[in-house]
Amino acid sequence: MNLQPNQNPDDLKRVLEAALLVAREPLALPDLKRMFDTAPANAELQRALDALAAEWHDRGVELVRVADGWRFQSRPEMQPWLGRMKDEKPPRYSRAVLETLAIIAYRQPVTRGDIEDIRGVSVNPNIIKTLEERGWIEAIGHRDVPGRPTLFGTTSHFLCDLGLAALSDLPPLEELGTLVVPNETALIPEVRDGDSPAVFGAIVEIAGARAPHIFGAVIEIAGAGLNESP
Repeated sequence: MNLQPNQNPDDLKRVLEAALLVAREPLALPDLKRMFDTAPANAELQRALDALAAEWHDRGVELVRVADGWRFQSRPEMQPWLGRMKDEKPPRYSRAVLETLAIIAYRQPVTRGDIEDIRGVSVNPNIIKTLEERGWIEAIGHRDVPGRPTLFGTTSHFLCDLGLAALSDLPPLEELGTLVVPNETALIPEVRDGDSPAVFGAIVEIAGARAPHIFGAVIEIAGAGLNESP
């Protein structure tokens, strides 16, 4: 096969398709350009990627753009079958962890004190550590007040795990429920009631880089039994 991706748009799509199918992580345009002696322009790459995504429409696998670049991933509706192939159980996170993550995602940048004001309870340091180790949040600065408390925000890895390209792709907050006022301990009604299988987050069940069911940032979990500890 004599491919000429610089001259033939179809050949360019084939090369991009192969690279993205074997890549372990999302590939951004600079990553893709490294494959070529004469790199295509960004606009040309974008057209080829858009055309490739259209060709994979209505298949079990889709090409999507996330925060860190482009990747192939299984469609959410495939998860009931694909999930049976995995022996390990995905990590589950407590209500306190999910509440903290949601507050950071929608109110960022926030300090630990801000989170405590919203939740009405102190934030266990292990909660912040858990989210940092998972790569979903990071320190992005300090507030210019006495003590200079750390400001936290979400990461591009958080967006990639949710299958999102930008924070603007998060569902409107009213679709998740109302943020708690101080002295309440639940973030959204589904969490407060404890009897719904759908809660905010990446959060509760992620195996590798795939979420079991994604609607914006809402992920379905099997059962609602979450521990209060981080």
